[in-house]
Amino acid sequence: MTKPAAPKRHLPTSPFKAPVPPAPKHFAVGDQVTHDVYGLGRVVAMEDGIAALVDFGSSQMRILSPYAKMTKL
Repeated sequence: MTKPAAPKRHLPTSPFKAPVPPAPKHFAVGDQVTHDVYGLGRVVAMEDGIAALVDFGSSQMRILSPYAKMTKL
């Protein structure tokens, strides 16, 4: 079974609590990160929440926000 394309909306009359959206990821220059596709790297530059320039050793990639496949180590 696949995941639905759009998230379910919360009805105000529902007895259940509304789901909490995950906090946005914040990276700084010099942070060591891992990416699901590119592997280990280090943040070289940030573009005000729009993108991060990451050096993966063999190449530098511009990773766009919300950084779904990138985590801080």
